[in-house]
Amino acid sequence: MQKLVSYPLSIIYYLCFGFFLVLFHPIQWFCFNVFGYQAHKKSVDYLNFFLVRCTNLLGTTYQFENTESIPKNVPIIFVANHQSLYDIVAIIWYLRDFHCKFVSKKELGKGIPSVSYNLNHGGSVLIDRKDSKQAIPLIKGLSEYIEKNTRSALIFPEGTRSRTGQPKSFAQSGLKILCKHAPSAYVVPITINNSWKMVRFGAFPMGLGNRLKFTIHQPLKVSEFSFEELMEQTEKVVVEGIQI
Repeated sequence: MQKLVSYPLSIIYYLCFGFFLVLFHPIQWFCFNVFGYQAHKKSVDYLNFFLVRCTNLLGTTYQFENTESIPKNVPIIFVANHQSLYDIVAIIWYLRDFHCKFVSKKELGKGIPSVSYNLNHGGSVLIDRKDSKQAIPLIKGLSEYIEKNTRSALIFPEGTRSRTGQPKSFAQSGLKILCKHAPSAYVVPITINNSWKMVRFGAFPMGLGNRLKFTIHQPLKVSEFSFEELMEQTEKVVVEGIQI
């Protein structure tokens, strides 16, 4: 029944979602080229505000727990499980104060209104997942960027989305580079729940009435742990928080 009801709502949702992507592409360009980083950042924030509101048409709600525990005025490395693109939309808006940058696959850097422009000009990095050597200097540059500018990076160590909510093994390489070159950073683990249900039927129709939950766990200061301890604790707390 839900799937049947979702068809007309999904059409309305995609029309709205696509409208805002197209609308904000020239807005981003104008903000970036005329006023610079801060204006561009605001335009991206409000783009994602409207994208979040689009998902409300599907009955989607969002809950962020323990945001007050995130350290202020220090570099942050957010580490999360990955369930759908709605992880990213929500994090950009609800954690907007932390200027989050992403480690994304290079395919997202072309042809997607607003999304590709932001990834290419907003401080994120685009990597070729088939070429690990190419990724190393790019992730190193991102870690140096957040260290210098006191901003944040988000990495999904699973490497790709879990389409059922079941976590995949965390890869170490990307997080290891970020920690090595941002020594004053804090690793902040995030457990994401129910985002995969948004696309439980695939790209169309959309899942309805989902409550997406983002749990912020205890921050870990990079300089106080060996990388092995940091990796073990981060993966453990993220995975234990996943509810299937």
